[in-house]
Amino acid sequence: MSDTVSRRSVLRLLGGATAVALAATAGPPSLAHAAAARRQPAAGPRVEGLLTKLTLDEKLSLLHGATDPKALGQAGYVPGVERLGIPPLRLADGPAGVRVKQHATALPAPVLLAAAFDPGLARRYGQVIGREGRALGQDVLLSPMVNLIRTPYAGRNFETFSEDPLLSADLVAEEIKGIQSEGLIATVKHYAMNNQEKDRDSVDVRVDEQTLNEVELRAFEAAVGAGARAVMGAYNKVNGTYACESKELLTGILRDRWGFEGWVMTDWHAAHSTVASLTAGLDMEMPNGKYFGAALRTAVQNGSVSEEYVDRAVRRILTTMDDFGMLDGSAPPRPARNPSAGAAVALEVAKAGATLLHNRNGTLPLTGEAARSVAVVGPTGSLPFVSGGGSAHVIPDHAERPLDAIKSRAGQGAQVSYALGEDLFGKPLPDDALSDGIDPEGQRIAAGKTWTYKGTLTVEDEDEWTFVIHYSGTRPKVLLDGVDLFPVAAGLAEHFTGGLVSAAPDGLAVRRRTLDLAAGEHRVEITAKGGTQGQTFRLRHATGATRAQDVAEAVKAARAAESVVLFAYEDATENQDRTTLALPGHQVGLIEAVTAVNPRTTVVLNTSSSTSMPWLERTAAVLQMYYPGQEGAAATAAVLFGDCDPGGRLTQAFPVDDDHHPVAGDVRRYPGVNGVEEYSEGVHVGHRWYDAEDVRPLFPFGHGLSYTSFVYEGLGVERTGDGLEVVFTVRNTGRRDGVDIPQVYVGASPDLQVDQAERVLGGYQRLALKAGESRRVTVHVDERTLSSWDAKRHGWVLGTGRRTVWVGASAGELRLSGRAQV
Repeated sequence: MSDTVSRRSVLRLLGGATAVALAATAGPPSLAHAAAARRQPAAGPRVEGLLTKLTLDEKLSLLHGATDPKALGQAGYVPGVERLGIPPLRLADGPAGVRVKQHATALPAPVLLAAAFDPGLARRYGQVIGREGRALGQDVLLSPMVNLIRTPYAGRNFETFSEDPLLSADLVAEEIKGIQSEGLIATVKHYAMNNQEKDRDSVDVRVDEQTLNEVELRAFEAAVGAGARAVMGAYNKVNGTYACESKELLTGILRDRWGFEGWVMTDWHAAHSTVASLTAGLDMEMPNGKYFGAALRTAVQNGSVSEEYVDRAVRRILTTMDDFGMLDGSAPPRPARNPSAGAAVALEVAKAGATLLHNRNGTLPLTGEAARSVAVVGPTGSLPFVSGGGSAHVIPDHAERPLDAIKSRAGQGAQVSYALGEDLFGKPLPDDALSDGIDPEGQRIAAGKTWTYKGTLTVEDEDEWTFVIHYSGTRPKVLLDGVDLFPVAAGLAEHFTGGLVSAAPDGLAVRRRTLDLAAGEHRVEITAKGGTQGQTFRLRHATGATRAQDVAEAVKAARAAESVVLFAYEDATENQDRTTLALPGHQVGLIEAVTAVNPRTTVVLNTSSSTSMPWLERTAAVLQMYYPGQEGAAATAAVLFGDCDPGGRLTQAFPVDDDHHPVAGDVRRYPGVNGVEEYSEGVHVGHRWYDAEDVRPLFPFGHGLSYTSFVYEGLGVERTGDGLEVVFTVRNTGRRDGVDIPQVYVGASPDLQVDQAERVLGGYQRLALKAGESRRVTVHVDERTLSSWDAKRHGWVLGTGRRTVWVGASAGELRLSGRAQV
């Protein structure tokens, strides 16, 4: 850890993590668990002294959230106890940067970071967030998220890392080390099985013991091993019990088996009980004290629960604060922000994770005439797509438009045109569309006032209409023929606004509703309230006719250019799952129209997760950029023009369509039936499912193309005392320098009588090789990867016997194979 944490804090922070890590390398994984279980964390004399002085009410004030008097805009606040020198805690969201009211470095989404397959880069990513969190007055980061990508529909897939347990574990461990090295407490979330947003606050995830331990928990265990000092309990139930009151999860696994020494908090409003939660191992309720405030005081006073449980929770919180120097003033002064350093890391991550999915006939990089005559198409070409919505939304220091970055990179003399293609924010209504001559384009309602309108909308021809409202403050009510177009229950909670499509360029919130309208008059009623600060309100629209005009202009621009860069988007956010893998809106039609007149079209995807591509063969290239952060435009231009090699590989398989993926066709798996979601695929999650079911994805796990070519040769596999050593040579056979990420996969054990994947990811290595360069690579496959969880023994069992080892460019392109006796 860096010297920004005191020496005493370093020793204690490393103590728990190091003990678990050493135990894990000393023998079979089951021994590591036993060693961890024997360790009993002890509070120091300072904490024990404070416990004797705290009143019951003061103790309780440390166990739940409250209102921050400074209102910095972070997610949570826990008041301290001033008379005893216990400072308050401020808790900020931060999967891709610190989410407060102030500017912060908007880093690429974690799924883009993960695509780099680079744990060292994950640590530097964490260091940026850690420094900025402290600089912006925060003490606890509500990140990273490590729930596996199980369903491609999950709304927060962009906030997490991968469908693979090993890769997720490697990355979360290093990011946490980076965050906490700067003195900010990291909170790993959402513990556990929070793999979808639909019904997330109530769904009961049924999962067997083997699957729970082998698949979902591996990354959480790695986070604990790396020293994470806070854990966030999930909303959902696990096997019939809410995660935030599961004694098995919070005590049996987290503390007794893994040796976790920090505290457990709820996700926001995820508490459901007082005594059951506290005794199970929950320590803090957020964001208020519905259960851990007055209700807990009553429970202690009437003897329903011993005050020792309260002391236990307080001790865990204060011990962590003490370890970070918060109780004795040894924490270093808060640093100043370093925006330029943050921006440099953001750019590096965006380039490292850029994933080239498709590249016919060397379309990319753009060179020659193709680089001098470019048509940029799509709404996200002229608007920077920085981040997803919800708790991942960050106010960036700056964000360049991709169009401007492409113009700058193309240079003087190049012809770079632009066409919108699809209007995200609507066009003003025709002057005579609404009766009574109101101006729906600029209504401004004063504070405390209410503005209403009742009239008619005249539709000339039957058409598909999209109504778009832009507003500040409380969402206005718009009724069309008596139907509420934007009911709150059908959309996102207002505090989950963010991302691109849900916010207008001037910052107003945006909502849309599409429906078919018959010709004639339609009743319109609008109610907008000024609230305490006034409100701005706009009503706009798009129709089949306006869309056709937008597409026609895009086609004209594409036809006139030598090459096309078409930006496509999908705006994901917390609290809402996707409903399809297809691109939203009318983007498929736009792609088809543009590629019909210019087959030299590259599609750049700013999407959250896997996307179906019925249009793939019409395109020349497809570049996956996810949500690339504030430096995304520069990174995209650098990859398009070949200033760097596209360095990313998929951390999730991309299905062909909505009917061919691990949860397709079985509503019990997703979204669940009668409130129950079944993990019936068992350990066959992600790329393992495609192997088990012999289903070919559109793009396999680990896929990604380079601007050069690589060969693998000379495989050797040797059994060592703590796993396997896999050795091979990688040679750059092309004329350009490039990045390759060879991956090692390990086959099932013939000796184990438990369910096993056909092959699992055993390791990987990110390589940068110059043209013609060769390198001998060693990848270590650890004992955990060679082991399976035996539910009968309730522990890990080494998979002995003859094991097959493959080396490949992806899970679908295995080039070398060998065997080793385990």
